[in-house]
Amino acid sequence: MVLKLYNTLTRKKEIFKPIKPKQVGIYSCGPTVYNKAHIGNLRAMVFYDLVRRYLKFSGYKVNQVMNITDIDDKTILGSQEEKISLKKFTKKYTELFFENLMDMNIETFEKYPKATDHINEMVALVKKLLKNEYAYKANDGIYFDISKFKDYGKLSHLKLKTLKAGASGRVNADEYDKKNAQDFALWKFWTEEDGDVFWETEIGKGRPGWHLECSAMSSKYLGQPFDIHTGGVDLIFPHHENEIAQSEAATGKNFVNYWLHNEHLMINSKKMSKSLGNFYTLEDLQNRGYSPITIRYAFLSIHYRQKINLTDALLEQAREAVKKINDFVIEADAVDDSDSGDISELIKRSKTEFKKAMDDDLNIGQALNVLFNFMKSANKFGAGKNAAGFVRGIDTILDILKSQNIPTEIQRLAEEREEARKNKNFKESDKLRDELLEKGYEIRDKPEGYIIVATTPKA
Repeated sequence: MVLKLYNTLTRKKEIFKPIKPKQVGIYSCGPTVYNKAHIGNLRAMVFYDLVRRYLKFSGYKVNQVMNITDIDDKTILGSQEEKISLKKFTKKYTELFFENLMDMNIETFEKYPKATDHINEMVALVKKLLKNEYAYKANDGIYFDISKFKDYGKLSHLKLKTLKAGASGRVNADEYDKKNAQDFALWKFWTEEDGDVFWETEIGKGRPGWHLECSAMSSKYLGQPFDIHTGGVDLIFPHHENEIAQSEAATGKNFVNYWLHNEHLMINSKKMSKSLGNFYTLEDLQNRGYSPITIRYAFLSIHYRQKINLTDALLEQAREAVKKINDFVIEADAVDDSDSGDISELIKRSKTEFKKAMDDDLNIGQALNVLFNFMKSANKFGAGKNAAGFVRGIDTILDILKSQNIPTEIQRLAEEREEARKNKNFKESDKLRDELLEKGYEIRDKPEGYIIVATTPKA
């Protein structure tokens, strides 16, 4: 078995060959911290997490970097509207973003560099581009001349002559003094609208353009080239196209070997939009009764290159799936299956099938089929601790199993109920069972005893 990933650059699945044996460098495009993250942003984060976790599952050491964009037009405007400093404004939304990641069990990456902490690196990159004559100064900033970069469009498969004015930047083309409408800003000279947000540098007083930061920070922490760059399909053009242009023009080296992009998230078959009233944050869905782990599973269950149509039906299916997997592990843990040859053979076969599915461009749908078929077959053979262990191994990728730390009080009530049951005091037994249910715990009687299951888990 060998891992194959769909490379946006070549539009085909390719065998993954890291630059260094069993080590992977990943750069993942992070948030612009001017507002709460919406669930479309979080779909991308779950995808980044899946890539990371499966590579680790497969024995790779992962070095993953995700930027925090804390300087751009939106963050400046937001801080001015709230009449607070840019640093204080972006700190608030950065903290909210990391709370969302924690709630959804997104693993901590190795680095989260902020754009404002890497101005020197960005200035150095612009100086290289000016020296190599890929950039030029205008009255209002420094721009990248895309006509000089012959491979421009190789990621998005767009031809230079088909590009529309203003498409390669976050600004209206008429507002800037470019040579060509398609050129994008590397450095924006200070204007009164920027207020106190600027840096005095060798290339002028001002601030970086949006695209510049990712090239500067990925190069600093991962080198060039590096293995994998992830992001949403909306970033293919212009952002990632511009990253390639400025990085390769500055160094003369290939920028990234594998480009992985996740598709959009739709709400009831419609694009998420505030005007349509279907613009949701994680908190919004929690207020509707869906836990972060249910949402995580819903996002995981759809292949990353497919659009997710987020509906109540999908979320209910996800909730039920999470419950089934948790229930299987809890019940299997109460049984010893160490002598079962059938279970051992089933585990061996299922491991192979699971890895085969995931090695095929992270085919999570097929991999989850393997998991559910395993649980169904294992129950027929008498699933026990070994079967539960196999599912826990899979959960290092899914991360949806709840902790079964049963409070001492609950354990005491369960023991009292078991004692009443043995003494055939069924009235007292039922009373204690109902009391446990009210506290959020269910007692399930088994031939070999009983198990305690939380009925109001995080999932």
